[in-house]
Amino acid sequence: MTEMNNQVEGTESMADALESFGEVKIGDVVKGEVLAIEDRQAVVGIEGAGVEGVVPAKELSTLPVEDINEIIKVGDVLDLVVISSIGKDKENGSYLLSKRRLDAKKVWADIEKEFQDGKVIEAPVTDVVKGGLVVDVGVRGFVPASMVEDHFVADFSAYKGQTLAFKIVEIEPSENRLILSHKAVVEAEKAGKKQELLASIKEGDVVEGTVARLTDFGAFVDLGGIDGLVHVSEISHSHIAKPSDALKVGDKVKVAVLSVDPDRERISLSIKDTLPGPWDNIEEQAAVGTVLDGTVKRLTSFGAFVEVFPGVEGLVHISQISHKHIATPHEVLSEGDAVKVKVLEVNPQEHRIALSIKALEEKPADAKEAPVEEVDDYVMPEESTGFTMGDILGAALKSDSETADDDQPEA
Repeated sequence: MTEMNNQVEGTESMADALESFGEVKIGDVVKGEVLAIEDRQAVVGIEGAGVEGVVPAKELSTLPVEDINEIIKVGDVLDLVVISSIGKDKENGSYLLSKRRLDAKKVWADIEKEFQDGKVIEAPVTDVVKGGLVVDVGVRGFVPASMVEDHFVADFSAYKGQTLAFKIVEIEPSENRLILSHKAVVEAEKAGKKQELLASIKEGDVVEGTVARLTDFGAFVDLGGIDGLVHVSEISHSHIAKPSDALKVGDKVKVAVLSVDPDRERISLSIKDTLPGPWDNIEEQAAVGTVLDGTVKRLTSFGAFVEVFPGVEGLVHISQISHKHIATPHEVLSEGDAVKVKVLEVNPQEHRIALSIKALEEKPADAKEAPVEEVDDYVMPEESTGFTMGDILGAALKSDSETADDDQPEA
């Protein structure tokens, strides 16, 4: 009788144990202890169900798995989702399980929250495909070619393996669609730097930049977040026809800030203001009595302006052009003529040099000097020359006085 009672009790205990096992259904999230690793799959015991399941290598991780033993070991307890039943015996059958899909579900939930919060995420570029980049954020993300950079990129191969920052543009977990943009991050960073620079930079500052592009009217220089314009007239002290004559894209240049307009986001720059001026040390380069080579740049009724150094012009008064009387400089000179001149006077503060051509020529015996009174008929040009009528008359009188002294017999 006792033996029979024990058998009855044992049967009841087994029934109770079987009843304690929960039913396993597709879609359930369960815990599984790794019992064995074989044939690129893990055999697990499903806790609370009394049955086993298998997890194929491809269902272990969102990343490619080369060796299962590198990511799991016997005894590990994994969170898994039930994909399907693969056993014929429903009571003791096996189930196909996945860790990857459960992890992906969590990743999608995290990504959706980051999308709603407008956060920037970082992820490595795993592949370059036709039309853009493939990135891994725990799930597959795609970056269209038009959303990689804020400028044209011909070859994306260099991006593979790089970890970049992305803005989430579109997300649809049910379709495993995740569209990302690195361009949006770049543009946002540039906008931030632009506002920061506009707030900090001021007139008179000297900064460094990179020539970003050239136009017929000037050069745009990247100051590190915003471009400033160097007008063609501010590139060099000497005349240049077009910016490409002196600069090329990519050149590192030092520039002086001429003006800042925060509202219009415009900055005017000058390269020449950071360079030594053509009139610096002019008293040493063109001391009184020095003979220089020059080029006739402009002719007026009262004389000729001759460039003796790049950006430096001096005036040859009409009375200093020739020993012979001439009515206008055009009678003996033309623009572009190469001439030798002698320095009569230098005024570096007012950027003026008085020159003479005839001082380097022998005076003909029958030559008659032009009367000084004719200076009153000369018309000053509209542009500023640096010379006043008094300067011109003074130079003429001084020249005639020196000539008269030269003609006096020695005592």
